[in-house]
Amino acid sequence: MKNILVIQGGGRPNGNTAQLANSFVKGAMDADHAVEVISLIKNEVKGCIGCNACRYGKPCVQKDAFNDIVPKIKAADCIVFASPLYFWTLSSRLKAFIERFYCIAEEDPNPPLGRYEKYPVKDCALLMTSADNFFWTFEQAVSYYQFAIVNYIGFQDRGMLLAGGCGDTNGKAQIDKTDYLQKAYDFGEHIYSE
Repeated sequence: MKNILVIQGGGRPNGNTAQLANSFVKGAMDADHAVEVISLIKNEVKGCIGCNACRYGKPCVQKDAFNDIVPKIKAADCIVFASPLYFWTLSSRLKAFIERFYCIAEEDPNPPLGRYEKYPVKDCALLMTSADNFFWTFEQAVSYYQFAIVNYIGFQDRGMLLAGGCGDTNGKAQIDKTDYLQKAYDFGEHIYSE
């Protein structure tokens, strides 16, 4: 059994991204994993302001939900980032959340790949939705995920589910007209299947 933390960065409480994340959660729970979902709609996390007051063991000076979430990040085996596609990348809520990982970094006297800090070792996954479904729709978002979370922070990628073509941006969520909810359930159920 793994401890999975899902960070939901969508703007609509029952939108495409929330539904995708909920299907993933159901699959993971049916596979006996412990899962907690944190909505960034209900838990405001501001972007990093680059003040460096938090370096190496000190909490962030900003007064928002992030410091309360830090113990959950540290306790998780896997962090799942769930976001709609906004301007060809992750939502600003989710990006602000990722920026704040800066305050959980530890000094690394022997840094790999030119990094000067180390982060807790975690698994990660990406769930994304979009109205568009071009061959390039998710390229910028996937690039950010791979460079920032996998390459720089050093998390181990457990996979991605990129759900394109989930309806237009002005209408109601239409992910239920696709097969992505079943794919998300299967992803959650099998994320740790060998």
